[in-house]
Amino acid sequence: MSLAHLLRRQACQHPEAPAIFDGSVQHASYGEWAARSAGLAQRLRTAGLAPGDRVLLFGRNHPRYLEVLWGLWWAGLVAVPVNAKLHPREVEWIIDNCGARWAFVTGDVAPSPLAGLRCQIDLESDQAAELLAPAPNADAAPITERSLDDTAWLFYTSGTTGRPKGVMLTQRNLMTMGMGYHVDVDPVAPDDTIVYAAPISHGAGLYAIPHLMAGARHLVPASGSVDPVELFALGREVGPLSLFAAPTIVGRLVDEAERQGLSPDDCARCFKTIVYGGAPMYLADIQRALRVMGPRFVQIYGQGETPMVGTVLSRADLADTAHPRHLERIASVGVAQTSVRVRVTDPQGRDLPLGQVGEVVVQGDSVMAGYWANPEATAPAIRDGWLFTGDMGALDADGYLTLKDRSKDLIISGGSNIYPREVEEALLTAPGVAEAAVVGEPDAEWGENVVAFVVAQPGGTLSKAALDAHCLSQIARFKRPKRYIFVSELPKNNYGKVLKTELRSRLASA
Repeated sequence: MSLAHLLRRQACQHPEAPAIFDGSVQHASYGEWAARSAGLAQRLRTAGLAPGDRVLLFGRNHPRYLEVLWGLWWAGLVAVPVNAKLHPREVEWIIDNCGARWAFVTGDVAPSPLAGLRCQIDLESDQAAELLAPAPNADAAPITERSLDDTAWLFYTSGTTGRPKGVMLTQRNLMTMGMGYHVDVDPVAPDDTIVYAAPISHGAGLYAIPHLMAGARHLVPASGSVDPVELFALGREVGPLSLFAAPTIVGRLVDEAERQGLSPDDCARCFKTIVYGGAPMYLADIQRALRVMGPRFVQIYGQGETPMVGTVLSRADLADTAHPRHLERIASVGVAQTSVRVRVTDPQGRDLPLGQVGEVVVQGDSVMAGYWANPEATAPAIRDGWLFTGDMGALDADGYLTLKDRSKDLIISGGSNIYPREVEEALLTAPGVAEAAVVGEPDAEWGENVVAFVVAQPGGTLSKAALDAHCLSQIARFKRPKRYIFVSELPKNNYGKVLKTELRSRLASA
């Protein structure tokens, strides 16, 4: 069974159905998509690529990205989509690590040849068009058989601490994620449209699988990225959009809705579902998003090691303001998705009582096969079939998981544990605060001090005294920041996550 069979199934049943859009213009029907992917698979086989070989994808979001991705799977190859913002030297390390010899790129991201490759193809070139020329009788073109336990997607982690690790995601992992989306996240219909504003190389691209399963439409905006004005316009033109977005992207959409003076009903005509995850969504932010845009939102929690599958906070949970624990629930990341079990454990892997904070562990068919050529990293990550996530959280009696922080972000000051997210939540309710990130700073007396990097709202001014007073009204005295650093912006990666490693480096340099 291969992910390519999903495409063939749709192409056989609905060959004329619209599939891929370049902005509002149709780029391919399902029949054309399958024919192009099948044609690419035939030519890659002829070029000597064998099942299990790795092929790099390094470029901005592009309509041909999806055709190439499914062409690789049609040929039994392993896709290695990488962050388009990586430096070429970082990409060359990945090429060497996974042994890729072919790559599909966009010229704006990779204008020069990458070392270690035998063939580098620009997605916008005539060469790419020739490779993607439709195969005659695509419905009969052979799909290379793969086991459900064969690797399909090699996902390289961000590498904020040392070299990135290659997460081996199998056909089974991705099939599980795709089917789970329909059960736990959002039902999909053929006339739904998923828009790829966030990078296809990561979570947004994974959601192509459940939408292809349903024969839905796939839209790549002309910008190839997140432009809130463009997204609202596309929603009005082609129908309500669904998308995966990091919380920072959600914030930009909410800002644009307010700028345009849109009501929740107006927003419903532009967006069907906004799935958010990948970084903390603070309580004040989701409350504002619901108020401005209405019940458009679903939260998921997962990791690259269990792609998009862990817990889900449903649209109904987010909208149920009458529930007596509504605020607690919308501050959580929801309940375990159908295909997995979720536990909270102590350092020895033993279950902790409800309400106690420990490491979140996950078991199920979405959990990775391991790290590519890295058994030393795999062994502590997967133990007795459980993925040890490194995230700290607590479960309540109803099964809702509330995350605290990554274990590495925990601050221990004077022997007391301080979770940065709790301090950040308090700061974000302070007047004039737009963003906040909290890290620990070594201290000879206390072990660590709490340091807050704070961004003011446009035109606003902030003071240490005012923030101190606000924090003391919200959290225990020992948790409040000892130092505030006012900055114009927080460093983030391509997916909207705040780079706390960089913030710690700034402190160390200072």
